Amino acid sequence: MRFNFLRPKARPATGPVVASTGGRVVYAVGDIHGYLDLLDDLLDTIVRDFAYLKEREPDRKDRAVLVFVGDYVDRGPASRGVIERVLALKTLSDQGSGFEVRALMGNHEQTLLSFLDTPEAGAAWVEFGGGETLASYDVVRPPGRGDADSWRDVQAQFQRNLPADHLAFLRALELSARYGDYLFVHAGVRPGVPLDRQEPEDLLWIRNDFLSLPHRLGCVVVHGHTPDAEPFIGPDRINIDTGAYATGVLTAVRLTESPPVVLQARKSRRV
Repeated sequence: MRFNFLRPKARPATGPVVASTGGRVVYAVGDIHGYLDLLDDLLDTIVRDFAYLKEREPDRKDRAVLVFVGDYVDRGPASRGVIERVLALKTLSDQGSGFEVRALMGNHEQTLLSFLDTPEAGAAWVEFGGGETLASYDVVRPPGRGDADSWRDVQAQFQRNLPADHLAFLRALELSARYGDYLFVHAGVRPGVPLDRQEPEDLLWIRNDFLSLPHRLGCVVVHGHTPDAEPFIGPDRINIDTGAYATGVLTAVRLTESPPVVLQARKSRRV
């Protein structure tokens, strides 16, 4: 991975967010979906951005936090590479090096794990991007929707080809993280339900109710899951899923005691 310490291209968000991270610098990364090249470019930008912050504030000694909001796999060509990259960062973090890394689960990781436990889930999984993940682990999906026997064979091959540390990483993914006034989840929260009573399925899958109703939980929810052409910065939620698999744009947000700042990696053209 290359790290180029030039001043980053970043743009301040315009939404009326007034919140605190408890004094930390927190970067949240949106849905990656197997695009390792975009992830590496965005990580370069984040490293440069934090170096620039430390130039301006030489007394700052804290570790920056790096939160991934899930959906590392499916749709893109390099799901295995993305898992390897995030796992390596998490391993360094656990050893006290680099950024403090928090890796959240997305609905696509939940679906992958469901297939490992239940081969019948394979047909539905490949229709929403799982075929690309299987290919990245050198597993060939059956033609069409396949039958029960073929999916059991694919499941067995995937179980053999999936490295043990990748499986352990996937099973250990968190459902949420909290820093000051910011709550990080994959999809959102059920409006009006206290944080300690939120259902995992909502944190991983919710859309309409969360997007259309104020959640009234006294925090800013930072999430992905629902792709949009531009990041959304609002008073009670921030959406950083810009549909990297379709737009070629992967988005992160930097959160401090100041207004949020959006950072992005982009490809000018998808092949």
